[in-house]
Amino acid sequence: MLNQMTWKVVAGAAGASAGLAVRAGLKAAWKAARGEEPPENPASPSTGWPEALAWAVASGVALAIARLVFQRGAAEAWRSATGAYPAEVERSGAAA
Repeated sequence: MLNQMTWKVVAGAAGASAGLAVRAGLKAAWKAARGEEPPENPASPSTGWPEALAWAVASGVALAIARLVFQRGAAEAWRSATGAYPAEVERSGAAA
C-alpha cells in the first residue's frame, strides 16, 4: 500500500515536471517556427481558429510525449531502487 501511494506521488511529480519542462521549449519552438509568440489564451475570440487549433495540437502532443518520457524514466528509477516496476506499470495497457 505504501509503495502504491509512493509511486503515485513519484508519477505525479514526473508528470508535473514534464509539463514545466515542455512549456518553455514549446513556446520557443512556436516562436521559431511562426515568428510570433504563441496565443496567450487560445479560447479567446480574438485568437483565430487555425492558430488556436494549431496551439492545442502542438501543446497536447508535446505534453503527452513529455509525460510518457518522464514517467517511463521514473518507472526505471523505481525499478533500480526497488528491484521491480510499480504494479501500475507492470499491467499491460493500464493507464498511469
